[in-house]
Amino acid sequence: MTIHIRQEELNDNHIVYDLIKSAFESAEHSDGDEQNLVNRLRTSESFIPELSLVAVENDTIIGHILFTKLFIADYDTKYESLGLAPLAVSPDHQNKGVGGKLINEGLKVAKELGYRSAIVLGSEKYYPRFGFLEAKNFEIKPPFEVPSENFMAIELVENSLENVNGIVVYPKEFFEQ
Repeated sequence: MTIHIRQEELNDNHIVYDLIKSAFESAEHSDGDEQNLVNRLRTSESFIPELSLVAVENDTIIGHILFTKLFIADYDTKYESLGLAPLAVSPDHQNKGVGGKLINEGLKVAKELGYRSAIVLGSEKYYPRFGFLEAKNFEIKPPFEVPSENFMAIELVENSLENVNGIVVYPKEFFEQ
């Protein structure tokens, strides 16, 4: 299986929408709105086109990942970071390494673009493989109740979260429906 990772293009939007919807239909933790979230984020100030990536096999999109800007805020200090959400792989390509390729490429591009960290709310069994640690290790807190082991952060630049602490401020699009 040869997989190519590239930036999402405008004419991919409807394919990505359907892919995300089908990928999350049977997900254990899903609100069923992930595909609409991506549409909202694409038109937001938080959107970074270079960090909306698709995995392609034989000219077919089989996966998608999105990183958008967010902030870690502590009183009057705001630190820019990225939020990884969502990661979607078509059901017939799950558990074959597609998600891992998207994560690795996304983190690489994010670092090349000058971003220093990323946050994810996800599986404590999956994301640590890529270097994510519980955000509480960095004194970073979620803005809502969530198990600590599922709220994670990664430093894209060594020690970039050393003096950063506070509550993650997601773009407003995460809370709209």
